[in-house]
Amino acid sequence: MGENVEKKRVKIAVVGMVGKSVFMEVERFHEGGETVMARSCHEDWGGKGFNQAVAAARQNADVAFLGACAERDRADILSDLAGEAGLSLKLVGRDINSALATIITDTAGATQVTCCAGAELEPADVDAFVDEIASADILLLSNEVPESVNLRVSEIAEQRGVRIVMNPAPSRPLPDVLKRRVSLFTPNEFETAGLGDAPGEVVTTLGEKGCRIRSTGEVVPPAPSVKAVDATGAGDTFNGVLAVRIAEGAPLAEACRAANDAAAKEVSVRYVLPAIPYRRKS
Repeated sequence: MGENVEKKRVKIAVVGMVGKSVFMEVERFHEGGETVMARSCHEDWGGKGFNQAVAAARQNADVAFLGACAERDRADILSDLAGEAGLSLKLVGRDINSALATIITDTAGATQVTCCAGAELEPADVDAFVDEIASADILLLSNEVPESVNLRVSEIAEQRGVRIVMNPAPSRPLPDVLKRRVSLFTPNEFETAGLGDAPGEVVTTLGEKGCRIRSTGEVVPPAPSVKAVDATGAGDTFNGVLAVRIAEGAPLAEACRAANDAAAKEVSVRYVLPAIPYRRKS
């Protein structure tokens, strides 16, 4: 359960990947070239940006999401999320398969993930999303879309005075102009290497240790210990919640605590969309 909420609904714009996720549970991971039989299999929609958008919407924010998928999948994605309050989907159809991720989870809750990009956004697709960016309190980005798309989106946000939060995952070197435009990066410890001398704030996620704020050196501790059954989507949940709390004006450490708490709840439930927590309304 979450705390009572009496704040105005903030607006979050998210540009990212959406695709099919296939979850398999195994006793243990593969060794060498062996075949391992899964105990269960579950399919759902996912993708880093898509999950972040759902997480933000479940924090009672108005969220607009831009992503690309196979043309034949658009109706299914829209139908599955039609009841998600506060979430508006703008999907670009492509004559190619949607992105696909396979997530294998062992009995300890550890995961191994393999992704195929499939349908991707192009810079021209962003032109139909300008109004959503311009009206947002926060623009949320990740590296699951082509760099050219992030450059175009961030250019619009800079022109309209919109703050950018970026999860630099998967890790890759970023152009200086993009690093300059981003107000807050949220890497894990591995992904910090790709940021170099980024001038904005950095919140490094530390898994079960919480997160660290670069400007102050403060380590924001995790929520009370929970039994982790599936860590998939914890980072996406963290980012969606963090963006909403920052947009609402919460101090960064307070926003981090809320994001830690939501991520802890997320890992205690299997899969991703069923696990992303809701914030209780007043």
